[in-house]
Amino acid sequence: MKRIGIDVGGTNTDAVLIDNDQVIAAIKTFTTQDVTTGVRVALKEVVEAAGPAADAVEAVMIGTTHYTNAVVQRRQLDRVAGIRVSLPASASLPPFCDWPEDLAEQVNHGAYLVHGGHEYDGRDMVPMQDMEIAEVARKIRKDGVNRVAISASFSPLTAACEEHAADIVRQEHPDAHITLSSSLGRIGLLERENVALMNASLIGLASDITQAFSDAVAASGLNARLYITQNDGTVAHADAARDFPVFSFASGPTNSMRGAALLTGRKNAMVCDVGGTTADVGCLINGFPREANNVVEVGGVRTLFRMPDLLSIAIGGGTKVSSDAHEIGPHSVGYRLGTQALVFGGQTLTCTDIAVAAGLADVGDPALVKHLDKGLITRALATVHERISEAVDRMKTDATPVPLLAVGGGAMLIPETMPGINEVVHVEHEAVANAVGAAIAQISGETDRIYRDVSREEAIENAKTAAIAQAIKAGAQEDTIKVIEVEDLPLSYLPGQALRARVRVVGEAAS
Repeated sequence: MKRIGIDVGGTNTDAVLIDNDQVIAAIKTFTTQDVTTGVRVALKEVVEAAGPAADAVEAVMIGTTHYTNAVVQRRQLDRVAGIRVSLPASASLPPFCDWPEDLAEQVNHGAYLVHGGHEYDGRDMVPMQDMEIAEVARKIRKDGVNRVAISASFSPLTAACEEHAADIVRQEHPDAHITLSSSLGRIGLLERENVALMNASLIGLASDITQAFSDAVAASGLNARLYITQNDGTVAHADAARDFPVFSFASGPTNSMRGAALLTGRKNAMVCDVGGTTADVGCLINGFPREANNVVEVGGVRTLFRMPDLLSIAIGGGTKVSSDAHEIGPHSVGYRLGTQALVFGGQTLTCTDIAVAAGLADVGDPALVKHLDKGLITRALATVHERISEAVDRMKTDATPVPLLAVGGGAMLIPETMPGINEVVHVEHEAVANAVGAAIAQISGETDRIYRDVSREEAIENAKTAAIAQAIKAGAQEDTIKVIEVEDLPLSYLPGQALRARVRVVGEAAS
């Protein structure tokens, strides 16, 4: 199956065309200010580079930084109303209570608490009051707010309250787009609610971006389906991804890790992806990124949902270096590397200039960095190597030496030896590993629920069935689906026999 993978980074937009895991064509271009233009250019160039091989491309997979940037930079966010079904509990901590003030001011256009929800054992806390929810929905409609996030206490145990509240809101406010916290997050009311609120604020942008990508694929002349990469190393059909933009957070480093696994043939290793702005360190387990099991902050907001376990440091090809090399980063020239770095005729000393001067890279015009002092080059590289080594060591879970897969356009900055690493692996096409990872991504299904009064085997089987159904709904071929992760945890604090089961499956996209 021929596919095109595109990954948008802060500095570069990379694209590859693969045929059955073989890279046919690969290109790297600078990211444009509006990002979407860069995607169009990358798609056009990789199609031209592939020539006749591009005629039979069946799918285009795109990874984007649009959504993360929107939250971090506080732009292009929709107004959102939050409804929490939990009274009389949690009244002292309303929706948006722990958001940064500037972000809450932009997004928060109504926080409503209504009666209902469940106890930790699945019992109703108090009866829901339909009229109460209907009044809230009418108020939201009157205020002209069309994005609604609904959360309820212990909704991962049972989503009945959220689903019933959503039905009432739809009746009173047909134009509302509703996000349910139970479809995104996990146990932990505030963090799960935050994910739902954030997702709702990105719906308008997601619609615009998805349409722009669809137009770009159509303009390329390809008769191919469009998929958007997710942060668990898989993809979702564009129509499905439009409703859950938060699942694209951190998809870039995830794509790089998946690409590293394919290019090196290693499924269990540490990975360091050095781009133009940051170096991201993670761990591959069975070919997929290790998942974070703790709270992850996005734009200053605490969240608890599916995210890769990553450590990012401000080291990349575009990282600024002071004239004496005593200060390196955290600022980067980003997508302006091609005009501002010394080797490209600019006036800013960057890590790329240091790498070229040291003979580690051959880009731009090496003659433009011949004047750099050797002591400065040595000091700069030593600092970069020390920071990357420290980041890798922090992400390791034990002292056992393991291999490190070096990928990214700035992979030349990764030291060849470091404590706890028995081999640093470089491969062909490592600079576009992110696009390779996007191209090979499969469709996933996941369930993370609490089961009561059933055996462990039955709970896990029910979770598998639910995860497989979700993958099929997302567009996976049923006969290609396989289980890649099963996790179960007895919950002794719940009455009766309670078990939390999490299952993840992946499958190939349906033809």
